[in-house]
Amino acid sequence: MVLLRNRVFNFPVSLSLGTFIKHIERASNLKPTITTRRFASTKSSIVNASHFDTLNPLQKQQVQLYIDSLLDWNQKMNLTAVKEASDVMDRHIEDSLSIIPPIQSSYISHCESSFENLNLVDVGSGAGLPGLILAIACPGWEVTLLESLNKRCIFLEHAVGLIGLSNVKIIRGRAEDVGQNQEFREVFDVAVARAVAEMRILAAEYCLPLVRVGGLFVAAKGHAPQEEVERGKRAISLMGASLLETCNVNSHSPYGQRTAIICLKHQPTPNKYPREPGTPAKSPL
Repeated sequence: MVLLRNRVFNFPVSLSLGTFIKHIERASNLKPTITTRRFASTKSSIVNASHFDTLNPLQKQQVQLYIDSLLDWNQKMNLTAVKEASDVMDRHIEDSLSIIPPIQSSYISHCESSFENLNLVDVGSGAGLPGLILAIACPGWEVTLLESLNKRCIFLEHAVGLIGLSNVKIIRGRAEDVGQNQEFREVFDVAVARAVAEMRILAAEYCLPLVRVGGLFVAAKGHAPQEEVERGKRAISLMGASLLETCNVNSHSPYGQRTAIICLKHQPTPNKYPREPGTPAKSPL
């Protein structure tokens, strides 16, 4: 497991980003290239994006930098199936921003802490969605991006540095391992996940072990997750949590209604969870 931007495990603490990338390149034969785009390449696609319109000028510029960087790097590695800036906005940016209101509403109503200074983890962050976008929109939050693949972590490190975010950490590791690490277990106010796995795997052993008692887990799902939620209720309970609410999300995306599934953690997760890496997916609770 490697934690970037604050501390590095398995590498010297003083390791620079350039040296880190050289280490990863030797392991993966991956050499990232950086192409600078003008903001005009994405401006036309974001004019009608209402969540984007709520951001201030600096945040809008940071989102534009992220989109350009994502599309550049996507030519060299598989970060997203989306190839156009307009689709990145519709499918990724708007969806990521749309979960902020339900997080805010549930956290203010049920959690005894300030919403303005959340400690949040994005599990299975991939290309930084939704966590990196949340870090842009909510600069008072401390956001941790948890991702298991080296090449994606390289992109995330590049994007965070390019955008100039000081409130983001990147952990390279599997959720099952990180959930058993006492430095990260049950320390986060909120865990979020988008398009990672079904609820009985995702909520139970990937996310809830990382959430503090009294915190929230929020899963971004499609328009009809009811059956999946029902299958996941037992696993959620075993992790010390309960289903708080399932709410429709106003994402302003042309790809249909989205849903935020929100769980409240009310007691510690038993020490035996999460199980060994790979076990949750093979044998869901």
